Amino acid sequence: MLEILQQEIVACCKCPRLCSHTAEVAQLKRRAYRDQTYWGRPVPSFGDPHARVLILGLAPGAHGSNRTGRMFTGDRSGDILYKVLHKTGFASQPVALSREDGMELHDLYITAAAHCAPPGNKPTPDELRNCRPYFERELDLLPDLKVVVALGKIAFDVYLDVLKSRRDIASRAPYLFGHDVEYRMPGLPTLIASYHPSQQNTSTGKLTEKMLTDVFRHAKKRAAR
Repeated sequence: MLEILQQEIVACCKCPRLCSHTAEVAQLKRRAYRDQTYWGRPVPSFGDPHARVLILGLAPGAHGSNRTGRMFTGDRSGDILYKVLHKTGFASQPVALSREDGMELHDLYITAAAHCAPPGNKPTPDELRNCRPYFERELDLLPDLKVVVALGKIAFDVYLDVLKSRRDIASRAPYLFGHDVEYRMPGLPTLIASYHPSQQNTSTGKLTEKMLTDVFRHAKKRAAR
């Protein structure tokens, strides 16, 4: 069922602005990648169907995942993320270059709040709502899930919105975003918030490799319980 869902995601055309933008970026390309064929479509999720840990990111990068067709692959965010995931035992290798590079995830599944690369890396509220049913179905299709790691506040808010709409929580008010902040909810996966590994955060030192490593060691520990 997860495989069928990913096929639906790749074929999705719910957001005209995003469909137009991803196609335009794929046609114009960045000079450094002009000899490459861009993916230029919604990017499917990636990972272990028996995962106990799920990463919820924001959206594909225009010249990263929108180019390579795999989550967090081919840009600076992925450079630090996969290095950390390899170090903590979730990824088979520390570098992610393309869909054909042999990368495998262990006990980990990666998805996003929006599956298309948005202009300015900012999906609109309507675009996030259009994509949310895919994420909700993924939650239902990952029966072993014990931990959700939300990368960035938007992903954090999207997950809480899902829980509130399902009446799993009464209000979002008690849940404040912060780095490596944990929330345990009876009968639900543990929620761990993290700063997003964007180039802006890593280049300014707001998020370091050690800080991100600590998050995934934390997630691994919680998943083992």
